[in-house]
Amino acid sequence: MNVVSTPRQSQETLNPRPALTLAQRSNLWPLTAWGYPAWRRRSLTLLAGEPFSPGREAALFRGLCRPQPGELWLDAGTSTGFYAGVLARAGCRVVAADLSAPMLAAARRKEGGHPEGLADIGWLLTNLEDSGLPDASFDGVTVGATLNETRDPARLLAELDRLTRPGGQLWLMYLGRAGVALQRALSVPLLGGLTFPDPAWVARQLPGCTRTDMLKVGAVVFERYARMRG
Repeated sequence: MNVVSTPRQSQETLNPRPALTLAQRSNLWPLTAWGYPAWRRRSLTLLAGEPFSPGREAALFRGLCRPQPGELWLDAGTSTGFYAGVLARAGCRVVAADLSAPMLAAARRKEGGHPEGLADIGWLLTNLEDSGLPDASFDGVTVGATLNETRDPARLLAELDRLTRPGGQLWLMYLGRAGVALQRALSVPLLGGLTFPDPAWVARQLPGCTRTDMLKVGAVVFERYARMRG
């Protein structure tokens, strides 16, 4: 069955799984998936240093990306489905992908119980550093903090660039490099193996895209890229 053309179905790709960071492995624990929605509701306020609710984040995304009904989007590293839900409520078809089965199960429970009924979300268990999905599959791609946790952020960005159609768009939310002691500690493999990229470095990994918008709020970076045509 074609995952991209039939997003209502749950699928699992049998791609070889690269080694995971400690942060990625922790997402495989059911307890992490259980507690993640509470963290997600408060995380941007803590990291931005000012009130930043999920509603504000969703409004920023909708205002800059303007997702349209019928478009096909990939929510890369969906966790418990925040961007997948925003997109589905905008009338988009969504493939919500994550390497954590407990996270996907929590996302399905949360979004499946939404009163608007999110029938057009398909759930895909895969490591998006090597998804195996066809080239130029999606009108848009969202990435919510997955860039910080992946073992090979350059490989992830190259893969998402490959999956975005010419004329499509890529939305990134991540913690940017601040050079502080806590970030250096969390970059150590035994303490998380996180990556805190610099926006200029991110732009260099996406040679087929043009950055159209960027907002930095505290440590949080939001960026929109447009995929070049032709």
